Amino acid sequence: MSIEIDQDACMGCEACVETCPDVFELNADGKAQVKDPDSDADCVDEAIDSCPAEAISRS
Repeated sequence: MSIEIDQDACMGCEACVETCPDVFELNADGKAQVKDPDSDADCVDEAIDSCPAEAISRS
């Protein structure tokens, strides 16, 4: 399953980066982006749950 971030919904709060820095980072616009879209790191689900904008999903 691929990890995706809705760039329109992302607030750039960095919750996902703090929770799972090996998978997420901020881009030049200050919004989250996925470093490894196919990651199965344990922290991904926690990052999805911690996103206040509900911008992270798996497809």
